[in-house]
Amino acid sequence: MNEKDKKELIEEFKKADGTERLDMWDYALSQQVLWESIISEIQKIAKEQGVDKELEKMMEKDMSTL
Repeated sequence: MNEKDKKELIEEFKKADGTERLDMWDYALSQQVLWESIISEIQKIAKEQGVDKELEKMMEKDMSTL
């Protein structure tokens, strides 16, 4: 979801009635759970493959050049 979509969703939420707001809230929460699950799985895979350590080294290198 980009910034424009986010702003439109917020505006729709402001204008919605009680039932619509609850539906939108429920949808947002379900998306949060979905993305938390995806992130957790990605982190697990990255750790298993050692990618997390490689990314950490890259971040340290970038931070040292500042």
